[in-house]
Amino acid sequence: MRSKLAAVAVIVLFAGVVWATSPTPPASERVPSAILGEGAPPTGKDLRYVADDPATVGYLAEPAGAGPHGAVILIHEWNGLVDRVRQVADAFAAEGYVALAADLYAGRTGSSREENIALMRETRADPDRIVANLDAAAAWLRAREDVSGKVATIGWCFGGGVALSYALGGENHEGTAIFYGSLLDDPAQMSHVHHEIYGTFAGKDKGIPPEQVERFVAAMRAAGIPNDVHIYDDTQHGFWLYVDRDPATNLEPATDAWARLKAYLRRVLGD
Repeated sequence: MRSKLAAVAVIVLFAGVVWATSPTPPASERVPSAILGEGAPPTGKDLRYVADDPATVGYLAEPAGAGPHGAVILIHEWNGLVDRVRQVADAFAAEGYVALAADLYAGRTGSSREENIALMRETRADPDRIVANLDAAAAWLRAREDVSGKVATIGWCFGGGVALSYALGGENHEGTAIFYGSLLDDPAQMSHVHHEIYGTFAGKDKGIPPEQVERFVAAMRAAGIPNDVHIYDDTQHGFWLYVDRDPATNLEPATDAWARLKAYLRRVLGD
């Protein structure tokens, strides 16, 4: 289930593992300028979506047109809701989705490894608060007249692990996309997920190594969960959201992952 990229994608369905060579994506699949470090300033708006919690300030990006639109909840990395995530929310809006970038740190962001770890640990210590936050985001989106009623979560790093944990109560949403986030390998736990899972991982990630991803896929297969999971051999943790750290290595796999993600969202949220 690993590929060099040009790439062999691993799509695990109920029937088993299917190996398929991914064609080079067309120009229409080019990655958002935000992940190249070339994004325009965010054009959406701040949003207080959690009742009686003025410190929690998410970011809303809205598509053109009357809808109905699918909706996505973006879950930030360990440093909090920063402009890179806001710019990516704008990119999803440009694709026709109502995008709400959640704020799990009550308006705070980290500027160092130590600050990021502290914020992440504090937040993880109260999982009920995380669930309540994301439930509020999903409810806010579903209440919009221009939203189809279908919602998916997309998370990176810390946010990828949060997205997977939230999927264990997956009756509240229709899709989960994980970018190099913490994983589970217990089929009994994974059996609580009720929708297809998307995953993009880095072959050189020391925190989420390929062997862990393979156990995760095995658990999903045992639990009967359809999924599209891909490991990009030459990449490091964080490669997709920050292509500009090493564009020569990251651009091609990031482009493929973006094409896969858009196809996944069409499957779970509709065109």
